[in-house]
Amino acid sequence: MRVLQTLPLATWVRRRRGSILPRSAILRLMNAFLEVFAALESAQVRYLVVGGVAAALHGVPRMTADIDLAIALDDDNATRVIEVLLDLGFAPRAPVNPLDFANERARESWIRDKSLTVFSLQSASPIPVEVDILATNPFDFETAWEARTVKDVGGVSVNVVDRNRLIEMKERVGRPVDLEDAAALKELSDG
Repeated sequence: MRVLQTLPLATWVRRRRGSILPRSAILRLMNAFLEVFAALESAQVRYLVVGGVAAALHGVPRMTADIDLAIALDDDNATRVIEVLLDLGFAPRAPVNPLDFANERARESWIRDKSLTVFSLQSASPIPVEVDILATNPFDFETAWEARTVKDVGGVSVNVVDRNRLIEMKERVGRPVDLEDAAALKELSDG
């Protein structure tokens, strides 16, 4: 695990290709993200930020409106994640009991029968935030957990997947935005 210096919120709000959101809206969104991260830390949830927020936290100018998480998928940890999000006012997008996601058999059924790849929960707050929890991890979670980078953002510790795994994930997904992120992450690694 690597702990890095405090990362200012300004890192998240740099414009990429003329973002149309005003700075104040971006800051409110990032503060909503920080509320989620603080609650996960308080509940001692084992999670890793992946996706666009992870790219931003590694230094890529990237705006995103959702949080993608890989979590330790044991019943106890998965239950804590869901309970934290429910306590923050999140609700699942699908009409299901959200705590069923923590049950391995139910989750595997959703993966097999419904082609579930992420379990999405959204907030009903004035700043809509979506949290997508990976239904299966694309890497060994324990190994990734040990290699994680912990970023201090506004006094909140945020567990982020390491840069190399993030690059691999983004290249595997292969969408244009992910390939751009992967290339930018590689440039940061080389620089």
